[in-house]
Amino acid sequence: MSRIIIFTGKGGVGKTMMAASHALYSASGRKKTLLVSTDMAHNLGDMLGRHVGSTIMAITPYLDAAELDAGLIIKHDFPEFMKALEGALADRGVVPGKDGRFELIPGTEDIMCLMKIADIYESGDYDRIIVDCAPSGETLNMLKLPEMLAWYFEKFFPVGRTAMRVLRPVSKTVFNVQMPNKEAVIDAEKIFNELMKLQEILKKGDECTVRLVMMPEKMVLEETKRTYTYLNLYHYQVDGIYMNRIIPESAGQGEEGGFFTKWIGIQQEYIREAEQVFRGIPMMKTYWYPEEIRGEEAVQRFAEENIGRFNREIAERREAAGDEEGPEDVFSVLGKSGGESYERYGNGYCLRIAVPFLEEGGAEVTAHDLDITIRVGNDIRCIPLPFTLTRCEVTGVITEGEELKVIFTPKQKKRT
Repeated sequence: MSRIIIFTGKGGVGKTMMAASHALYSASGRKKTLLVSTDMAHNLGDMLGRHVGSTIMAITPYLDAAELDAGLIIKHDFPEFMKALEGALADRGVVPGKDGRFELIPGTEDIMCLMKIADIYESGDYDRIIVDCAPSGETLNMLKLPEMLAWYFEKFFPVGRTAMRVLRPVSKTVFNVQMPNKEAVIDAEKIFNELMKLQEILKKGDECTVRLVMMPEKMVLEETKRTYTYLNLYHYQVDGIYMNRIIPESAGQGEEGGFFTKWIGIQQEYIREAEQVFRGIPMMKTYWYPEEIRGEEAVQRFAEENIGRFNREIAERREAAGDEEGPEDVFSVLGKSGGESYERYGNGYCLRIAVPFLEEGGAEVTAHDLDITIRVGNDIRCIPLPFTLTRCEVTGVITEGEELKVIFTPKQKKRT
């Protein structure tokens, strides 16, 4: 199966450059590679200095690229569902855009792009798939949507399917709404199955990982920490940090170096802080170039200089640790972040979730009959519970180090 590496980070930190340089370096090693953008504000073509379309196209003999168009994906892969959606919108007086297409529901674009990547992954056509994502906030929304939508589909789809079968003959006359036909329902069920498959692929930590690109600045560091926290909450594997655009020390030398000397000191302070908070996660450092990196040749040169160095550093760490099973190169899984697990706890159970940088009392847990919701900051995750725990109640929430512990105790039988 393919190796999937997802690059994300705060806007403007160099995600596209990192993704493109890794893809070109992979292709130069004769590995069939796909570079794909899920950012609606695509700029892969700008970075490579050539046109990159919405369908997969060849860049080099071993590298293909695409800037995915969610509207085209849903129209091509789920035509009946799209017709039903357009019909429902038209019935409510919604007017299509100038191109004759209706705008997709917010978030749908991200899901369609991810499902397309999942299909490509399962085809086995590529050794490596490198994904250039939108800025971290949008990426977080994109990565948590499969789990959230799958949960809603699982809860409401059986009921909704029955309701549509009963109401469809009278819906237009009574409610002035055209209910989806059988083919549209089949497409919706197909989307549900694709969502379940997508969840499984994205959380295969030995094949799919996320890498965070950042710069040594306070605001960027804080957003990267939050992104790392939320990715862990949703059990995504983060295996690398890229510290980009470091001002080289040579810039602080000479008569005109005074201006940069202060900035070098500021950057070094945040680099040390990042190394401390992300300890255990490999950090790759790249320096600010004296010229713009744009065009295939420039990106290839950046890749050879930096990714080649990363590979040497990885080999040196592996040799020093005597770890024969450690990562072989930059395309291996470089490290493992936390996850979630269940274990016995007294006469009950404990759900352990890795949530870095979580302060005491920073999580709010609400129990329901079949699942629990966990709120951390502005983010909410719903976790379906194993059957055994549906007969328990939440009796404690503990923050310990970088872990959140949710304690479950069997419900007391009511005496009659």
